[in-house]
Amino acid sequence: MTQLWWDSWRTSAQAQTFAATDWLFLIDTALMHHTMWAKGRWEFASEVRLRAAKFGATPEDRARLKLKVDDPTNARQAPVQRPDNVSDISSRRARLTG
Repeated sequence: MTQLWWDSWRTSAQAQTFAATDWLFLIDTALMHHTMWAKGRWEFASEVRLRAAKFGATPEDRARLKLKVDDPTNARQAPVQRPDNVSDISSRRARLTG
């Protein structure tokens, strides 16, 4: 999960603006994220959430930070429709394990 989390930050549109200190902060956050997922230490979840919010993890975070993230690769794609026989959890799991 932490590798997926890290890769999403590494390839995010906002990553283009990150300074070295931002990456160091995210490395510390990744260690907390790993501890949370690998060892079930869920007390780290709120701190990980707060730290990720500083970088615009969610649409609400980006709005609060006044970040506008344009992803030109999604601009021309049609919306993906979920087949009726796939549950939400199954499709999420498939996307994560891809």
